[in-house]
Amino acid sequence: MLITRVITALILLPLMLAALFLFPADAWAAFSWLIVLLALWEFSRMTSLRGPLQWAYLAGSTALAWMAWQSGLRMSLAAHAVALGFWLVVVPLWLSRRWVVSNPSLAMLLGWLLMVPAWFGFLEWRPVADITHGKTLLAVMGLVWVADVAAYFSGKAFGKRKLAPSISPGKSWEGVYGALIGVAVYVVAVSQLGWISVGLPVWALVLLALPLTAVSVCGDLLESWFKRSSGMKDSSKLLPGHGGVYDRIDSLIAVLAVSNALRALGGL
Repeated sequence: MLITRVITALILLPLMLAALFLFPADAWAAFSWLIVLLALWEFSRMTSLRGPLQWAYLAGSTALAWMAWQSGLRMSLAAHAVALGFWLVVVPLWLSRRWVVSNPSLAMLLGWLLMVPAWFGFLEWRPVADITHGKTLLAVMGLVWVADVAAYFSGKAFGKRKLAPSISPGKSWEGVYGALIGVAVYVVAVSQLGWISVGLPVWALVLLALPLTAVSVCGDLLESWFKRSSGMKDSSKLLPGHGGVYDRIDSLIAVLAVSNALRALGGL
C-alpha cells in the first residue's frame, strides 16, 4: 500500500507542478475543472444523485463552467460572501448536527457550494501563467499539506482528546494544535521566501492562516461525514493507494474558497 501511494504521488506531483507553472490560462482552467469535476462526481456518489440525474448534473455543471470561463465571469463579492458564510457558519453546524443529504435538489446545490468556489479559487489565485502567481497558489495549497502532515504526526505523538469521534475517530485536538503551530511556522517561512504576493505583513498573514487551518480541518471532517453517512470508505478508487480525488482535496476546496473570498472581500 505504501509503495502504491508513493508511486501515485510521484506521478501526480510533477503533473500538478507543471500545470501550475506552465499551463496557459485556458489549459489551467480546464485542468483545474477536471480536478473539481472528479471530486464532484465522487461527492454525487455519496448522496442521493444516481443514474441519468447524476450524469446530467455533471454534464450541466461542466457546461456552466465552460460558459463562465468563455464569458470571463468571475465570482461577485456577494458570491464570495455566500461561500464564506457556508464554510464559517453552515459547515460547523452541519458537522455538529450531522445532517444527511437525502434530497436530490439539495445535493446538487451542496455540490456547487463545495466545488464551484474552489474552482474559482484555482483560477483567481493563478490568473496567468507566471512564477509569482504560481508560487502564491502553491503557498495556499502548501498550507493544507503542512496542516495535514503536522496534524498527523502531532496526533500520533500526543493525541488523547478526540476531535470528532463519531465522524473521524482518528483525529484529535492535539493534532489540531500541531497543525496550527506547523502552519504558523510555514507561513513565516514562505513569506520570507517571497512566495505570497499579498500586501500584508507577516503577522497579519499568520493571523489569517490560523482560521484557514481550522477551515482545512472542517473540510476534512465534512468529507469524512459524507463517507460515513453513505457507508463508503473512500470517495472512489481513482488514485491507487490514496482513494479518490475528493479524499485528497477535501481540505483544499475549503481553503481555496475561504482564502479567495477573504482576498476578494479584503480588496487584496
